[in-house]
Amino acid sequence: MSPAPASEQGSTPTTAPAPSTGRLTGIDLARGLAVFGMYAAHVGPDPSVGGPLGFVLELARGRSSALFALLAGFSLVLITGRPHPRTGRAGRQAVGRILIRCVVLVVLGFALTALDTDVDVILAFYGLTFLAVLPLYRLRVRTLAVIGAACALVMPQVLYVVRQSIDNGDWADSVIRWDPLARISDTDGLVELLFTGEYPVLTWMPFMIVGMVVARLDLGRAEVRTRLALAGGGLAVLGYGGSWLALRLVPHAHASIAAATDGDSAASAWWSDTVGYLTDGSPAAWLLVAAPHSQTTFSILGNTGVALLVVAGCVTVTARMPRLTRLATPVAAVGMISLTAYVLHILAIHVVGMEEETVPALAALFVFIATAMLLATAWTRRFRRGPLEYLLHSTTRVTRHIK
Repeated sequence: MSPAPASEQGSTPTTAPAPSTGRLTGIDLARGLAVFGMYAAHVGPDPSVGGPLGFVLELARGRSSALFALLAGFSLVLITGRPHPRTGRAGRQAVGRILIRCVVLVVLGFALTALDTDVDVILAFYGLTFLAVLPLYRLRVRTLAVIGAACALVMPQVLYVVRQSIDNGDWADSVIRWDPLARISDTDGLVELLFTGEYPVLTWMPFMIVGMVVARLDLGRAEVRTRLALAGGGLAVLGYGGSWLALRLVPHAHASIAAATDGDSAASAWWSDTVGYLTDGSPAAWLLVAAPHSQTTFSILGNTGVALLVVAGCVTVTARMPRLTRLATPVAAVGMISLTAYVLHILAIHVVGMEEETVPALAALFVFIATAMLLATAWTRRFRRGPLEYLLHSTTRVTRHIK
C-alpha cells in the first residue's frame, strides 16, 4: 500500500519535464479503486454469491493488494525522483525518507495485526518490500524491467523451496527465537515477512519493481498508455491462460491440487482465490496455479497484468475524459489518502466486529465505500495529504539535515 499520495512534492532536475496533474490524478484514481477492492475482500460478500457481483468480488481478491504494491513502487519513484532519480544530497535525503517510511509501515502493520481482526494486514510486508527494492531506484527502465521479470520467474520457486525446508527442518524456529522483531511483535518476525506470511517479500517484490517501471514512463502520451494496456492484457493472458493450460497438460497436476485443497476449487485454481494459499505441504504442482494469493509465477504475471490494465485505464480516463474524471473525483480523493483509508477500515472492522457478520456484507461494503468517499472528498478539498499521510510525511522531515 502506498504511504504517499500521488502528488508527493519534491524537486526534479530542471531538464526533465514535470509530470502533469492529470497523470497523477489517474494514479490516485487507480489507488482509490485498489482501496475499494481491499474493502470488498475484507467486508464484502463472498464471491460464491455468483453472477456479475460474484465475478467482481472475485477480481478484488488478491488483485487489489497487487495493485497496491504496484502503486507503492510508483510512489517510491515519486519520492526518489521522477522521471530521473535524484542524486547527491537530494538523493540521500530521498533514500532517508524511504527508510523512515519503511520503519513506520512495519510498526503500523504489526500494531494493526495486534488488533486480531480477520484481516491479513499488509503494511508490514509493504514496508520491508520497500526496503528490498530501494537499492534499484537509480536503475534504468529496461534494467528494472529485466530484474522484475527475473524476480517473477525465480522468486516463487525459491519461496516454494524455502517453505518446504521450513516444513522439513527447524532452522526457521532458531531464526525466530533470535529475531528481536519476532519478540517485540509476538509474531514470526522476519521469517513471516520474508517467507511464511500472506504477502511474502520474495514474491511481492516484482509488483513494486513493475510500479517503478511504470513511474518512469511518460503516461501523458497516448501511445505509451496503449502499450501499457497491451502489456497488461498480454501478461494477464500469459498468467491465467498459462496456468489453465499447465493444469490440464501436466500429468496429474490437477489431481494433485484437488487432493491438497477442498477438491471443488481445483478446477478454478487458474484464476480464483477459492483454491486458498501456499502452505508448507503444498505439492510441486502448486507452482502451476495462478490464484491471486498462490505466490506463483503464473499468479504474479496475471495479477501484474490486471494491475497494469487498471492503471492504463485510469490514466486514460483522466487524460481523455474530463467529465468522467470529475465524476470519479471522490474515488481519486480516496486514493490521495489511501493509507488513512486503509487503516481506518481495519479499525472499523475491529470496533464493529465485522468478522462476526453483525452487518449484511453487501450493506457493509456500501457503507465503507460511501463513507470513505465522503470523508476523503471533504478532507482533500482543504488538505493535500490525509491525516496519516501528513504524520508519515512529518516523520521524514528530519532527513532535511542529511548532508
